[in-house]
Amino acid sequence: MDFDAAREKMVLEQLVDRGIKNQEVIRAFLKVPRHLFVEQTLRERAYGDYPLPIGLNQTISQPYMVALMCELLELKGNEKVLEIGTGSGYETAILAQLAERVFSIERLDFLTQNARVVLDKLRYNNVVTKVADGTYGWREESPFDGIVVTAASPQIPKRLLDQLAVKRHLVIPKGDAFSQTLFKITKAGKGFDTKSITGCVFVKLIGKYGWENEN
Repeated sequence: MDFDAAREKMVLEQLVDRGIKNQEVIRAFLKVPRHLFVEQTLRERAYGDYPLPIGLNQTISQPYMVALMCELLELKGNEKVLEIGTGSGYETAILAQLAERVFSIERLDFLTQNARVVLDKLRYNNVVTKVADGTYGWREESPFDGIVVTAASPQIPKRLLDQLAVKRHLVIPKGDAFSQTLFKITKAGKGFDTKSITGCVFVKLIGKYGWENEN
């Protein structure tokens, strides 16, 4: 399979044709080899318009949703970004193309190890990962110039809001276990501006300030 051609087709038909306009985001998607972040048996489906399983009831998100979330962060290239939910490491790699430094938290050690292997292979040296409860954020490295949460929460974790820099954005899906809304939350001085973006479906954000469990 010609993965380069498949990647170009994905970017044109799934991202550009649906309204993704940020050229840095588009360039990042053209560069990052999505097929390396899924199992060997799924690689020919890696550029399809859907999420794919990555083990332990987790998924690699649909390409368009990853692109939309990254575009909403409005990154310029010199930022420090926090990702909650490393997962496969694919969105982590995209963020590494868009920001100066990426801090990524994953609660499942198995996924962190797998993602780290691919990220290191692709020489993303500006990514720091750790295994922890992502709903706490990463206080020691805050404030962040952008925070993206790749799993759905029943509420907006206050600790993440506290760790967001002023005039910067938190992108997070919030809702019940079956359907959610993607929100863009901007820290505006002492308050927050919240914008509803689109409906979505994500796996649960498990943690102290998210869901208690997957059931």
